[in-house]
Amino acid sequence: MKITQNKNGNTLTIAVEGRIDTATSKEFEEKSKADLNGVESLILDFSALNYISSAGLRVLLSLQKIMNKQGSMKITGANDIVKDIFEVTGFSEILDVE
Repeated sequence: MKITQNKNGNTLTIAVEGRIDTATSKEFEEKSKADLNGVESLILDFSALNYISSAGLRVLLSLQKIMNKQGSMKITGANDIVKDIFEVTGFSEILDVE
């Protein structure tokens, strides 16, 4: 998994490449939460994400709870496999997925 972050004012974009699973979810969580101070808009670019497991979904839920208090969070570029996972688990009802 490769994580790239770009902060522009109060917007933080995090691009994730590879997989978010049990082995990588802790790293994803730590890197994602490290720079959230002052962020009002969190954009998760999943255009290069191949797969997300339940461990990754837990991190997304945690990030969503934080961003509900300080702004908004949206997911962009998710492929059909990731979108299907969001649909099956009901996360498509909780998250803003474009």
